[in-house]
Amino acid sequence: MKVFFCKYNDPIYVKLEKLDIMIMLVSERNVEQVLSELKEYATDVDVEFVRRSVRAIGRCAIKLERAAERCIHVLLELIQTKVNYVVQEAVIVIKDIFRKYPNKYESIIATLCENLDTLDEPEAKASMIWIIGEYAERIDNADELLDAFLLNFKDEPPQVQLQILTAVVKLFLKRPKNSQEMVQSVLNMATQEIDNPDLRDRGYVYWRLLSTDPEAAKTVVLCEKPLITDDSSYYEPSVLDELCSHISTLASVFHKLPETFVQKQKAKRMEFAVQEDEGEEDYGRDSSGGAYPTSPGGPAAGPTGPAAPKPATTGSLLDLEDLNPPPQHNPAPPPQPAAPAYAPVAPVVEKLLLLPADRGKGMQIVGAFVRREGRPYLDMTFANESPAPLTGFAIQFNKNTFSLMPAAPLGIPVLNPGQSQDFSLPVATGGPPVNTPPSPTIQMAIKNNVSIFYFQADVPLYILFGEDGRVDRDAYGDMWKSLPETNERVKDFGPVRVVDVESLVRKLEGYNVFYVARRQEPSQIALYHSVKLFNGAVVLVEILIRSDGACRLCCKLNVMDLAPFFLQALEYILTH
Repeated sequence: MKVFFCKYNDPIYVKLEKLDIMIMLVSERNVEQVLSELKEYATDVDVEFVRRSVRAIGRCAIKLERAAERCIHVLLELIQTKVNYVVQEAVIVIKDIFRKYPNKYESIIATLCENLDTLDEPEAKASMIWIIGEYAERIDNADELLDAFLLNFKDEPPQVQLQILTAVVKLFLKRPKNSQEMVQSVLNMATQEIDNPDLRDRGYVYWRLLSTDPEAAKTVVLCEKPLITDDSSYYEPSVLDELCSHISTLASVFHKLPETFVQKQKAKRMEFAVQEDEGEEDYGRDSSGGAYPTSPGGPAAGPTGPAAPKPATTGSLLDLEDLNPPPQHNPAPPPQPAAPAYAPVAPVVEKLLLLPADRGKGMQIVGAFVRREGRPYLDMTFANESPAPLTGFAIQFNKNTFSLMPAAPLGIPVLNPGQSQDFSLPVATGGPPVNTPPSPTIQMAIKNNVSIFYFQADVPLYILFGEDGRVDRDAYGDMWKSLPETNERVKDFGPVRVVDVESLVRKLEGYNVFYVARRQEPSQIALYHSVKLFNGAVVLVEILIRSDGACRLCCKLNVMDLAPFFLQALEYILTH
């Protein structure tokens, strides 16, 4: 941990990164050391660094329940310094601690109320008002405190106005006798004198609830709130693996994959035409970017020869009008041979830890999505590390991009202590559609006789490739021509280890990436494949592998939201 303590001469961006790392590494063994260090940082001269240090103390409390009380004491000591921005940040993080541990540390509210006059930042004000409204029944003068905020209600920023409105309604529901005039006043201002539509709409909702059914209003306004959780140390395994390959780049600073913040310039694509070489049709280019047919035994006819091609049009991967030679030079082209049949190589899938035993109250799950016997499965291994039997298993998927859902019940009747059991859950693609941005992550819930547990797993798109995705060359050309250039996506990566083309094709066939044609050059090889997705859409693929192992993937498809996942799946196949 000491490696990541901040030095006085560290640049601010290094200090802030070290703070995040310290929170990821903090544990019950070293929390005292970390809190002492953060408390010292809170006296620094750099205001932004001080604010982030105070927030880091709050994150320690949320992450480590046993250290929460010690974190509260440190925050109270910082409040006693009466430094304005320190006090305001402390109020903000204490509000989050109250959310994480309700009805546990409310004894410090009196100390917070002593500092109301120092609060001038919207977030700090909103946090303090939330605390007053949430614990209005325990604060004797809660009506007076909220009334002070009402004096400048019209001039406050929207987030403060929203908190004042909700806090006053909470006060009225908890102590209606002393706050009826106050709630009437704030509802009138919110609905008649404020232009903000969010505030006005919420005011109308509260007004109708209070006037129609106060008990229903209590159910809505005073409901139990979800607990705040700390996710600073969790990354999806696939994202983590990808980030590890980008260490010393900006991806390590942003904690995001490069494709999420870097937009590559689309390379100018040259056009292709069909050539026939030793009985197999290949796609070829000339050195100038033009496309022209070649004969089986002779050299290619150049642009000035008798079989000169049409001028190339930029931006098209494949000039499919040239898939057949011009009639005047080759009136009867020989029939095109079918793509050779390759024996597919079945993929090997490694199971990942989906639910650790400490989060599953003794139940551990490892698993992975696979494709077997022509359909997707979720292969799982359950282990019972608790002292009691586990029964009553059931599983459910949340709405997801691929409309996946369990196709059968979870057939595990009982799991005795110390026992483990494998189960393959068949998966169907008939689930409800989802309107959120596309994501490969499937959120799942498993129920047993102890509780309900939530976890998630990424679905590699290749397990949803269909067995009926083979396209013949004529249809391939027609489909490529019908898709506009805007439906084309490109990805570069490498190196790719290729022993020989046949082995690579067999491997791709094992993932239902079907061979169509290839073109061999001294410096690179081009492979053309077709894939059918779970929703019936067909994807056309070009794989260019250079002699140095660098690879370029190009795909054309109709469902553009799936393009990133498709390219990621092909990259995985080619690099593993």
